Amino acid sequence: MTLSPARVPVTGVRKLTATLYGYAFLDDFVLLYPVYALLFADTGLSIWQISSLFVLWSLTGVLLEVPSGAWADAVSRRLLLWLGPLLTSVGFALWVLAPSYWAFAVGFVLWGVRGALGSGALEALVYEELVRLGAADRYARVMGRARAAGLLAVMASMAAAGPVFAFGGYPAVGAASVLACLLTAVTATRFPEHRTPGTGGANWAATLRDGLAAARGDRSLRRALLLVPAVGAVWGALDEYTPLLVRDTGVPDRMVPYLLLLIWAGATAGSLLAGPAERLGSRGLGALLGVAALALAVGAGARTPAGLVLVALAFGGFQLATVLADVRLQHRIEDTGRATLTSVASLGTELATIVVYGAYATLAQSASHATVFALFAVPYLVTALLLANGTRMPVNGTRDGNECGWPDR
Repeated sequence: MTLSPARVPVTGVRKLTATLYGYAFLDDFVLLYPVYALLFADTGLSIWQISSLFVLWSLTGVLLEVPSGAWADAVSRRLLLWLGPLLTSVGFALWVLAPSYWAFAVGFVLWGVRGALGSGALEALVYEELVRLGAADRYARVMGRARAAGLLAVMASMAAAGPVFAFGGYPAVGAASVLACLLTAVTATRFPEHRTPGTGGANWAATLRDGLAAARGDRSLRRALLLVPAVGAVWGALDEYTPLLVRDTGVPDRMVPYLLLLIWAGATAGSLLAGPAERLGSRGLGALLGVAALALAVGAGARTPAGLVLVALAFGGFQLATVLADVRLQHRIEDTGRATLTSVASLGTELATIVVYGAYATLAQSASHATVFALFAVPYLVTALLLANGTRMPVNGTRDGNECGWPDR
């Protein structure tokens, strides 16, 4: 039974959301983010070695994404949410205490494990706690704000890394990052969790089978699973190349961080709009993606600092669409296997992201970064057209009709 807004336990919702927002901020407030590539280069690693570390990072996530989601359905999700940051803190400590290729590799493996442990577990915990409190209709707004908190943390870490690095170099930045991880783990222990571990299967293997069986037997659920990578993978990969796009506009290097902040401000605004935009139907979501794609193509193609305003608007639209795709998926999943199926969607995003990395590297051999960014607007236009042929998704998680937005035809 869903409680009326007046009967929703306000204290419970506030505790959950306060913990979530603090967790999301601390999880991304890592001062090593802006400088770890410099650390690798200063240690003497070649471009090939640095690239191999990124591949190792992605492959770790790919291999563990779905098994870890099944584990999150079989054990305590809160356990995984505080265990993950502890693993990352060990990796970051290794980076600054014993900098070498193999230390960096171990750190990236631990970071990849951490990402896999949290992916699926966080969304499932938050959604089911909101359902218990009779506030499932708040999920879009809550997760949008949580992602905004994470983006604000990224911007704050960019601003703080410079002074801290000037004060104490890599050891100081590394120590601050380890501290952030430890605080994230402590915050995770404050998450409420009222489910009984093991729901949906006696062990993680059984849970995995149950979750995948649910996806095979429900066409609309499969569409919701596909929508997540279709929306999130391309712009998530392009994010790594935004400094190169900014430099391509001709601004001096000292201006690059400030223009990056503009782009991330756009993404943050998109997250904050998730609540009001939850009622967008499939055509509305398709229109959002279409407008964002055109803004990306025009803004990047302009190759001017002013054009980056349009890129920021595009990233805001893509971020909003990413949150809404997750909302649709959570509404469609039955309670059994929620973390497992969320991890399946995340796996699709990881695989598609790797494809985008390869395509970007190939295209950039013969085209400017501005041109490549503009070309990657095309997949979003295709997705927008597919969504435009769908029907409106009923709100509040009801399941009649083609609620996931992909056409039956």
